[in-house]
Amino acid sequence: MVQPREPVRSPKWGSLKRTRTGKRSKIEQVYAHSIWKKILFLIVLAGILIIASAIIITLGAIPITIPEVYGVLINRFISGLYSFNIDPLIDHVVWQIRMPHIIGAIIVGFGLGVCGCVMQAVLKNPLASPFTLGISSGAQFGVSIAVVFDITILSGPYFLIGNAFLFALLCSGIILALSAMKGANPETMILVGIALNYFFQAMTEALHYVANDEQLRQMTEWGMGGFANLNWTSFMILTAVSIISVPLLYKNAWDLNLMTVGDESAKSMGVNANHIRIFVMVVASFLVASLVAFVGPIGFVGLIAPHVGRMIIGGDHRYLIPAAGMLGAVILLCADAISMTLISPIVIPLGTVMALLGVPFFLFLILKGKRREYWS
Repeated sequence: MVQPREPVRSPKWGSLKRTRTGKRSKIEQVYAHSIWKKILFLIVLAGILIIASAIIITLGAIPITIPEVYGVLINRFISGLYSFNIDPLIDHVVWQIRMPHIIGAIIVGFGLGVCGCVMQAVLKNPLASPFTLGISSGAQFGVSIAVVFDITILSGPYFLIGNAFLFALLCSGIILALSAMKGANPETMILVGIALNYFFQAMTEALHYVANDEQLRQMTEWGMGGFANLNWTSFMILTAVSIISVPLLYKNAWDLNLMTVGDESAKSMGVNANHIRIFVMVVASFLVASLVAFVGPIGFVGLIAPHVGRMIIGGDHRYLIPAAGMLGAVILLCADAISMTLISPIVIPLGTVMALLGVPFFLFLILKGKRREYWS
């Protein structure tokens, strides 16, 4: 009788069996390595933010050293344990002027970077941002109405902020309403946003024509953007809005990954692309309106930060969203430092500095052919 032969196991079967006993396959090892690279990049960005903040807070007309900055912070937070002898003028400048300035720049840069990232994902367009969709133009038109006609929804120091917030939301509402009538597809949202951008710019220019010198100065000053008017009250408001909005955007990170492949592919995986698109645009518009109302229209942050993040860590929004936010904060901090020191003691408007940085960046990407498309 012929004895049955022993089954021969191929190397592939043997290696597969070893992976089931606890060893990682090569694919798993590569994936784990890529995840650690992304996490390391986020940690490095956080370190850069801390170091940049410590250096930039010492810049200005009044020279302040880093030990003096830490002395002020220690006196404020743990004065019961130890107290440093700090000049009252330095204490006032650090705590009341520069700290809100620096923290506000981080919050605004982080928010604009996150909003630019999610807007580009849901609209599947690398040029989508709060600036190009007309939201900033709507806010500027609201400020112009408040200055020229004294028509405001708030009084006191927030009369410009209230109108900027209202008209930025109004612009976003028009985009969402008209897009919903056409099925909330990305092309409609982008076209409506571009049209509204030109419309609000034209209306603002018309108000510039009838404004007097003082009104024109106010509108121009706000339209250039900056952090000069930030204080601890505005910091608390911006922090509260960011704490509410950013987690709502981040919880859709996996859905955004599916939507970048295509709406049909997302639907096959159980994701309602139109609903996610509207929800993300509503939350992002609310966050952008809040940020722009306090600091004015600052362009290119929402464009540059997501692109740099994609080039370094790829298009996974679970890591790209926080990376774009931190990159936006770093970019805005560096631009703010340049605006304060380039021709000191004159402070260059922050919006001008961002335009000077943003335009060459995109020209470089186009000329070098390194811009990668992540939208189908």
